[in-house]
Amino acid sequence: MIQFKNLSPRQVASVLAFSIAALVGLANFILVDDWVIALSSFAVLFLVAYLLIFYFLQQFIYRRIKLIYKFIYQTKATKREEFYNKYIIPQKSIDEVKEDVEKWAVQRQGEIELLRKNEAFRKEFLQNLAHEFKTPIFAIQGYIDTLLGGAMENPEVRKRFLENTSRNVDRLVNLMNDLDEISRLESGEQVLYKQYFVIQDLIREVIESLSIKLNQKEIVATIKKGCEAPVYVFADKEKIRQVLINLVSNATKYGKPGGTIVISVYNTDEFKVLLEVSDDGIGIEEAHLSRIFERFYRTDKARSRDKGGTGLGLAICKHIIEAHGESMHVRSKPDVGTTIGFTLSSTRGEN
Repeated sequence: MIQFKNLSPRQVASVLAFSIAALVGLANFILVDDWVIALSSFAVLFLVAYLLIFYFLQQFIYRRIKLIYKFIYQTKATKREEFYNKYIIPQKSIDEVKEDVEKWAVQRQGEIELLRKNEAFRKEFLQNLAHEFKTPIFAIQGYIDTLLGGAMENPEVRKRFLENTSRNVDRLVNLMNDLDEISRLESGEQVLYKQYFVIQDLIREVIESLSIKLNQKEIVATIKKGCEAPVYVFADKEKIRQVLINLVSNATKYGKPGGTIVISVYNTDEFKVLLEVSDDGIGIEEAHLSRIFERFYRTDKARSRDKGGTGLGLAICKHIIEAHGESMHVRSKPDVGTTIGFTLSSTRGEN
């Protein structure tokens, strides 16, 4: 039995025209009893019926299908696409057209979901950005208004308020600098000056530069035992310094007093080096792990802002590492600690 749903318009027209012509030809043969007349009527009717049926199929069905295709692609057709619309589409079966439309629908659904996620991310980002700016701006405004309102006459109050104003100005400057750096990293404007250096030497420099913060919380930061042997990496030394400072600073902020920070270095193969910064602090809930590298994302907004920072540090780290063609990862568990790691190239040949 013929499956009409799998036939093209030409095939449908042929089948219908043949059926009509065969019936008429058979009737003529029975009535006239002349096979020449019957065959002639069959041939003429077949041709006329085929042309009429195919024409109406084209006009009433495939013209509309062409409009559907034009809507799907949403672009002005090139000469090649016009040829496709004119000659290829009419050769397709209804099932093939249905498959094309279903593929388009799935693709559009994916695009819509992505747009929704991006829109939600944009709104959240703008809200966070506004909040990050408002906090120091309102604080500065409050201090200045108080001083202008008469507190300037008191030397102690004046000095304290001006110091607080200065700290909030510094916070705004840091926020602007971080935003500017992220913009340059995202746009590819940030040039990397790669060089060959021993990563353990840089780690020791970073630990030494943060010794005051570490000592305030009595946290000991060390290179993991067994990872002391010199390992060379090929990267932008100052950018990697920035990444390590940020990671060790975060580990210090959220580490427990008297705790430890351990930095591990592994040769994963002859081309890659893995670095991990681990602490034994408060940890991060699993629900937050996939988002900690987003700009301004904070797992505990109130507590995080109390600890300072712009909320852009990890986002900058991620952009720096990705600018090197590498990746970052995180593992964490509440009240156990957090490990954040990244890879670097160990040879010039990989760059």
